[in-house]
Amino acid sequence: MTRLAVNPIQYWARAGRTREVLDAAFAELAAIGFTAVKGDVPDGMTAPEYLDWLAGYGLAPSVSLFSSAFDETVDIAAETERAKRFAATQVALGLDRTMVSSVAVPARMERPAVGADFSRSRLNLAIENCGVICQVLRAEGLRPLHHSHVGGVFETEQEITALLDDLGPTLIGIGPDTGHLRWAGADPAAVLTRYADRVGALHLKDVYADFLDGRAGDATYRDQSDSGRLWAEPGLGVLDIPAILAALPADYDGDVMIEVDHPSTPTRRESHEISYAWARQHLPTLV
Repeated sequence: MTRLAVNPIQYWARAGRTREVLDAAFAELAAIGFTAVKGDVPDGMTAPEYLDWLAGYGLAPSVSLFSSAFDETVDIAAETERAKRFAATQVALGLDRTMVSSVAVPARMERPAVGADFSRSRLNLAIENCGVICQVLRAEGLRPLHHSHVGGVFETEQEITALLDDLGPTLIGIGPDTGHLRWAGADPAAVLTRYADRVGALHLKDVYADFLDGRAGDATYRDQSDSGRLWAEPGLGVLDIPAILAALPADYDGDVMIEVDHPSTPTRRESHEISYAWARQHLPTLV
């Protein structure tokens, strides 16, 4: 059953996923009205302990994310073992799918969203390594879904398409991020339409136009992301969100997770209140 969820990234991105940080996040998000959050179990906590903790706030876990560079900087054997541990935790939370994302190519953190320092050999290796991890996740009971993310080796639409087409629908689906797709120049609705039979999750966030389409200058990933003028709460930016939602297949059974990496408002609470109010108006069956 499709649910509305939220990623508490605004709380933990800089402060870390500590008990104190997430207690504050869960209390505020639950008070606003959210009932599901991205299922990230902090280090040192078991899945049952995490479930009990969330339940105390009236919250449930939603689809999480396995991130890797997937390129020549990783030890694929070590990544395989990490993926097994991650999958065991997610299955213990009662989840049947996960997003899979590539992150942190240094040149792309300096010059984001333009496919900087492209290497066909790196892309080929990353596709191969991602395929290995997807096989592991599937064997452990999770459906892997590629999650678009600026800064990684699968940044541009061409790179994402190469990954999805090379690995094929039996191995990997998609769980796109609407904001990251548009930041990198893709049309989120068109991507969803092309791979409609493979959609298993969705991160919904809007974007402002300030840094899009070659307007960023020398601003780095962090500069743009933390500016308050890249990420927008749903409905405040330039994305055609009705078209994005219309592109979801009729039998879509994944969650819709609101994610605003950095608030464009004075406070995190205001950002999430705007997002939740938007969802009440535009996704009334989910709230």
